[in-house]
Amino acid sequence: MLIHKRSDFPKGFVFGAATSAYQIEGHKHGGAGRAMWDDFAATPGNVIRAEDGATACDHYHHYPADLDLLKEGGFDAYRFSTSWARVMPDGRTVNPEGLDFYDRLTDAMLERGLKPCATLYHWELPSALADRGGWRNRDIAGWFGDFTEIIMGRIGDRMHSVATINEFWCVAFLSHFLGHHAPGLRDIRATARAMHHVLLAHGTSIERMRGMGLGNLGAVFNMEWAMPADDSPEAVEAAALYDDYYNRFYISGAFKGTYPARVVEALGQHFPDRWQDDFGTISAPLDWAGVNYYTRSILAPNDGPWPHHHSVEGPLPKTQMGWEVYPKGLRDFLVRTAAEYTGDVPLWVTENGMANADTMTDGVVQDEARIDYFNAHLGAVRDAIAKGVPVKGYMAWSLLDNYEWALGYEKRFGMVHVDFDTLARTPKASWHAFREMLGA
Repeated sequence: MLIHKRSDFPKGFVFGAATSAYQIEGHKHGGAGRAMWDDFAATPGNVIRAEDGATACDHYHHYPADLDLLKEGGFDAYRFSTSWARVMPDGRTVNPEGLDFYDRLTDAMLERGLKPCATLYHWELPSALADRGGWRNRDIAGWFGDFTEIIMGRIGDRMHSVATINEFWCVAFLSHFLGHHAPGLRDIRATARAMHHVLLAHGTSIERMRGMGLGNLGAVFNMEWAMPADDSPEAVEAAALYDDYYNRFYISGAFKGTYPARVVEALGQHFPDRWQDDFGTISAPLDWAGVNYYTRSILAPNDGPWPHHHSVEGPLPKTQMGWEVYPKGLRDFLVRTAAEYTGDVPLWVTENGMANADTMTDGVVQDEARIDYFNAHLGAVRDAIAKGVPVKGYMAWSLLDNYEWALGYEKRFGMVHVDFDTLARTPKASWHAFREMLGA
């Protein structure tokens, strides 16, 4: 069971669960266009068994039952994402079926008393825009602004909150430097341009929504606590550099209108021309900031090319992803983010959860390890609140087992088990634990 109670958190604290469109909806339905994840998965070696999101959890047809699970679990809110490729299959032309789907989904949330918390972009770039350079092309800021106006013109009036982009680091660095996610590039110049353009697109989207009269706007930053492998100056510098390009770069751009000096020194020659002129847009005021947190990384130096370091395995218990369970990092990020970047701006934990090798026995999934993970991290949130950090909500990742990107359907993050053959949903012990905690 969860050892925390709703009453342990401030009055009005919001508990929700999060998903993303491509991971659950079923991309073959409703006139969705080809997304770069379809292309990435079709390339041999990129995704386990070349699995894609064509069917996923078929949330497109099962959303009423899925939203019932949120209501029955006592959750207050649903953090969902909209698919650019569903709404605008070629990135520029509207698909009425896509808008109609998000209209129905929004109304269904409200009918169940759930707060709709939209994220505009969770990695579903239309292939047609990837063909035009994707995040390497400065024009993407305007394209994303146009998408923002189209989708928010339909559902924006009913949103509790709106985030622009989910996990800037994953969109830019993981996908253009490490090559682990679509579009699967390993190019330092493409990376630098994507890092800047994803923030420019974010700021453009905020400006467009302000122009539409929308409020409660934010962005979602993923963070991974960086620690040196030892006390040597080289290891300390390795961890500081990792912290700069992973954790600080995007939130510094959004809230301070600057980039960390280490990153500018390394990548500045690859940034677009006159990049400094864009900070007026990039740092458009936000109403809240989201922190996605899962683990830490331990850094050791090496003599390879920039960034001259690598991660080493730590001693702590690990999730099915091989990620160490380190809840202190969540508390420390919330404290640091408020102290150094956001001040009194409300913070949300927009993702937190674990993949676990869940097994079903007699129709029951006893995911006690996930309950332990939630207990530890909810405790970290309470500690941050006790230190005066204005944390307003917590979104568990994830409601459903789903398509875990390059890892296909092997890694299960859900509080609800999904049989990917029959699409049957079975709430796990963690869902029941939240239900008890939230008094449903």
